[in-house]
Amino acid sequence: MLDDLIRLIIHTKYLEKKMATINLRQMKKDQSGVISAIKAGGELGLRMREMGLVPGTKITIQGRAPLNDPVALRVMGGVLTLRNNEADHISVVVDEKS
Repeated sequence: MLDDLIRLIIHTKYLEKKMATINLRQMKKDQSGVISAIKAGGELGLRMREMGLVPGTKITIQGRAPLNDPVALRVMGGVLTLRNNEADHISVVVDEKS
């Protein structure tokens, strides 16, 4: 419950500034943002939610493999990797200056 409240506060803080919503695949190394939507359903959507990828969660791009696939991201103190076809289902609110 407290985690949900913290995520909501972070999400609201990001939306108060001048922000842009982009696809996770478009993010650059060391760029941070807050997940605004997960557009995957079924098993993929469930797996993403189980990994902590839910709206309001802050993420940072840690790096990319050669050929840019997969992408490594920092989430809640851990590191996850996603293929670009999985990252395409995630919308992220980022600061336009990033």
